[in-house]
Amino acid sequence: MLPMIHRVRTAKDFARTVRSGARSGRRNVVLYGAVTAESSPSRVGFIVGKNVGNAVMRNLVKRRLRHLAAEWVSANPCGFDVVVRALPAAAESDWPALTKDFTSCTTAVARKLRGSEPPGRQGGVS
Repeated sequence: MLPMIHRVRTAKDFARTVRSGARSGRRNVVLYGAVTAESSPSRVGFIVGKNVGNAVMRNLVKRRLRHLAAEWVSANPCGFDVVVRALPAAAESDWPALTKDFTSCTTAVARKLRGSEPPGRQGGVS
C-alpha cells in the first residue's frame, strides 16, 4: 500500500504530470513522469478505465500496479510525480509481464527526464 504522502490525488496534479511530463508506453501500461522539487516526496497516481475490465479486474490491476509503484517509491523517495495508465491488455497480463512493462517504462521515462533536469541534480526515476 502506498502511504497518502506518496499518492497523486488532485486532478490538477494528474493533468500537470500527464501533459507536461515525459511519456513511455508498453503493451500493458503507459507511464507519465515529471520532475518536482527535490525536497518533495515522489508521488504515484493510477488511471484504470472501464476499458480494462469489470470492477474486479480493474481492482486487481490497480493492486498489482500499486505494489510495483510502492517498490519504485522506496528506491526513489523524492523529486518525481508519476501517473500510470493501465491499458486493456493489463487485464489478461500475468505478473512477470506487468512487472517487465512497468520497469521498462520507468527506465525510459528516467532517461527522458534526465535530459530535462537542472544541472547538478543527481538520481533518476529508475
